[in-house]
Amino acid sequence: MNSRTKTESQEPDLVVVMVSNGPGELTTWVKPLAEKLENYFSTQRSKSSVLISLRLILVPCPNATGNEKIVAEKWNKFECISQAKDFWRLLINPDKFFFWPSKGIVIFLGGDQFWSVLLAARLKYKNIAYAEWITRWPFWNDRIAAMSEEVKTILPKKFQKRCVVVGDLMADLQEQAQDETPLPKGKWIALFPGSKKAKLLVGIPFFLEVADHMKKIFPEYNFLIPIAPTTNIEEIEYYSSPKNPLTAKYQSGIKKIEPSNDEFSCKKLMTTSNTKIHLIENYPAYNFISQCDIALTTVGANTAELGALGIPMIVVLPTQHLNVMQAWDGLIGVIARLPFFKLFLGFLLGLWRLRKRRFMAWPNITAKKIIVPERIGNVTPYEIAKEAHDWLKSSARLQGQKDDLRALRGEPGAVDLLTKEIINMLPKAYLNK
Repeated sequence: MNSRTKTESQEPDLVVVMVSNGPGELTTWVKPLAEKLENYFSTQRSKSSVLISLRLILVPCPNATGNEKIVAEKWNKFECISQAKDFWRLLINPDKFFFWPSKGIVIFLGGDQFWSVLLAARLKYKNIAYAEWITRWPFWNDRIAAMSEEVKTILPKKFQKRCVVVGDLMADLQEQAQDETPLPKGKWIALFPGSKKAKLLVGIPFFLEVADHMKKIFPEYNFLIPIAPTTNIEEIEYYSSPKNPLTAKYQSGIKKIEPSNDEFSCKKLMTTSNTKIHLIENYPAYNFISQCDIALTTVGANTAELGALGIPMIVVLPTQHLNVMQAWDGLIGVIARLPFFKLFLGFLLGLWRLRKRRFMAWPNITAKKIIVPERIGNVTPYEIAKEAHDWLKSSARLQGQKDDLRALRGEPGAVDLLTKEIINMLPKAYLNK
């Protein structure tokens, strides 16, 4: 259970518990906040004898991959981490897992807000929720950190005094990308085929063929794939092999993976049409992604990250592979599993989006209008390559999307403001020891 080695005498005086779920929330919300809090706790230890423990509790979520604990352990920010599969047992008998002092704070940073409320009540700790869109349990929240004034406004008036607007945690991604390691000379396109099995089955063969078409249209462009922390190069090779039944439906595949052999230290994927794709294994690769002219991506949390970085994108959802899409989460997976309606998956999604004004990409969801193109239905790699070509030919069009994306996020600084709110909730009597 523990991520760090501790002696028995080092039982904490205070505990700060982060509650989260999937890889997107971990990377964009949990990690930057954990870094800020750990810096404060380190400073505090030099001033007093109080030991503050930072912990991560993962909660059940259909969008999780199961590898979140492995990813978070690599950061070395948490005294201990509890897996999602252990959440209910931890809730019933927390002392069986870890030592819990009498004072602490539970922070909601992803998943169902109710899990953090339950955990705080069970531990008798204070609770603060980061509210991106809505606060569902304001009565049980001691403090609410809202992304926007709109979130605060829709709260019942008697709870608005508990709420402070800190801003969008993802806006701080722009600062993380400023320390750029230059990509090799040339123009670049980022490809995001997915991070989970059900999406990689479609995404790998589909996007490899997109890259081959793009290379023929725009030979001066280079390609990169940021490898998600929940997958690896071996899986990418697997999903492009005959073991994936969908590879037979596409013309492209992997000829070989070349080792790093130049100043840009990353492995290189060579397609069967000799298109070279750089594989970025250092995650998150914001400094590299931010240097790309456009990103071609499937749906998911990565659309929010790309939006926060201000990277123009085309969001792709090929609905022609119904057997695979039955394993997808959300509305797509529900429709794909229905015996009759799954035959009309693309049509039904389009109708749903038109009538309900619903969107699949996070920038569009946030803006409640089309900011980035969503290509849903029986789409082909050539069609996506052609559309990307049309975007890349118009610098004004690309800049317009980039400006729209940046306008959605607001100014950086939300992580600092949320850190201050959490620190202000810590018992001052303990900190002054």
